[in-house]
Amino acid sequence: MSIPKEPRQLMINLMYLVLTALLALNVSAEVMNAFLSINKSLDTSNSNTVKALDATQKNLDALLKDDSKAKYRPLQPAIQSIRDEVASFSSYVEDLKVKLIDQSGDKDGTINDGDYIIKEGKRYKLKGLKNKDVPTKMMVNDGVGDELEAKIVEARGNIIAAYKTVLEEHGKTFGLKPEEISSRVQNFESNLTLGVTEEWKESKDKTSWSDYKFRQMPVAAVLPTLTQMITDGRNAEAAGVNQLAELSGGRVVEFNQFFPVISAKKGYLLEGETFEATVSVGTYSDAINPNDVNITINGKSFRPDNDGKVKFTERAGSLGTRNLKLTATVKNPLTGEVSKGDSEFAYEVGKGSVTVSATKMNVFYIGVPNPIKVSAAGVNSNDVKVSLGGGGGGSLKKVSGTGSYEVTVTRPAKLGEECQVRVDAPGLKGEKALFRVKRIPDPTAKLSGNTGGAIGNGEFKAQGGVSAILDGFDFDAKCAIQGFIVTRQAKRADPVEVNNRGPRWSPQARELINKAKPGDVFYFDNVKAKCPGDPAGRKINAMVFKIK
Repeated sequence: MSIPKEPRQLMINLMYLVLTALLALNVSAEVMNAFLSINKSLDTSNSNTVKALDATQKNLDALLKDDSKAKYRPLQPAIQSIRDEVASFSSYVEDLKVKLIDQSGDKDGTINDGDYIIKEGKRYKLKGLKNKDVPTKMMVNDGVGDELEAKIVEARGNIIAAYKTVLEEHGKTFGLKPEEISSRVQNFESNLTLGVTEEWKESKDKTSWSDYKFRQMPVAAVLPTLTQMITDGRNAEAAGVNQLAELSGGRVVEFNQFFPVISAKKGYLLEGETFEATVSVGTYSDAINPNDVNITINGKSFRPDNDGKVKFTERAGSLGTRNLKLTATVKNPLTGEVSKGDSEFAYEVGKGSVTVSATKMNVFYIGVPNPIKVSAAGVNSNDVKVSLGGGGGGSLKKVSGTGSYEVTVTRPAKLGEECQVRVDAPGLKGEKALFRVKRIPDPTAKLSGNTGGAIGNGEFKAQGGVSAILDGFDFDAKCAIQGFIVTRQAKRADPVEVNNRGPRWSPQARELINKAKPGDVFYFDNVKAKCPGDPAGRKINAMVFKIK
């Protein structure tokens, strides 16, 4: 691509680059806050899960000191193995969160005030909340995401192995039948949420799990994603510890710190989309009868399923923040005591926005592919439909694997009519961007790179014809000379002209050129050129050369 020589056109191009960058950064503060709210809720839930499991393990250890319970002591190393595995996995993921915050902050190796925007002497918010480059480089390009994927698979396998091994080796001693052992292992494995799904393979433009999860995701969105992985690990830990502990009769159900937990598919929705979430009780135990649990959402009562969860959906209607007030009441199956907990969750409802920007110019030129970039905030790229309408006719082609398109127009738009690029997507109502349609600018006729003036006799005779040059045009387009009239005016002689067809000298024109002598003047008139998209040739500049 040639660089514009005109200062005005160069400035226009720079303005488009700046505008595109600003649009890419224009993510609302409400969306970022919603992500951080989810992350905080997950962290709190994980902390309470650990406290409950500590209490269960402590009570089990005390119970197994009794020699009458000696046959259940193999449960202790199995439980410890599960807890150690989850602790190691959680520590690894927490380290990734620290690195993301630091690398998008002051990059000094630790999380400190340098990673935050300080306001009134306090940490106001993370500096790198909107940063997409760090997650993409670290998790995708540098391979950390692939390493995380392997860690998840390894942790899941080790947790299942610890649970399976103790049942298969000691299940008979615990009073379990072979079919019951097999059923318990199968149910435990199938109910674990810790794992790697293959939904990324359904995406046409993603090459791996890490690419699907982290490419071009802001730090604010990656943090709760990583915390959710820790939550999945803690849930697996809770399932393993509680199910093994109950075999000895040593499990304790406590509700001194519990609250309803909501896990939403998305914390930011477009107007008209459906909000989907699962609501459950923090540190929930499968010993609890679902009939002993009641969950209310904004005053409406819901009965949990056998897993203690409520599937909640509602249509994202009006724009803005939607607050959900959650209440959970649980009856302890051991003591009959009824406990109550409250929490709140907020999600954002926004309107999709579309950006259609010309990659090179702010107009469409006839006869050449005009590249454009289409981005729709909050909408999956696979759901975006782009079409062409209005003046100019022509066609639109998507560039594979990108959000870019090429528009080819075939005719000038009528007066007051512009070419329309229409974008349709969920939450968007036929957003349109308008572009003017023009033919390619006139090329410049040149001989030896010049448009006229004095030229050496040898240089002049060495030329093979006339060229049509598009100076400062940002497209890979070429115009062809259709023909011209060349006239030789020698001293004290009548002018001689030759009508030349095409850009190269005809035999008659070559003969005339070869007669050139110092002092002769050559005129190139009626020069015509045809550019891409032209129905017929156009007349361009004339040239006059004096032979020296």
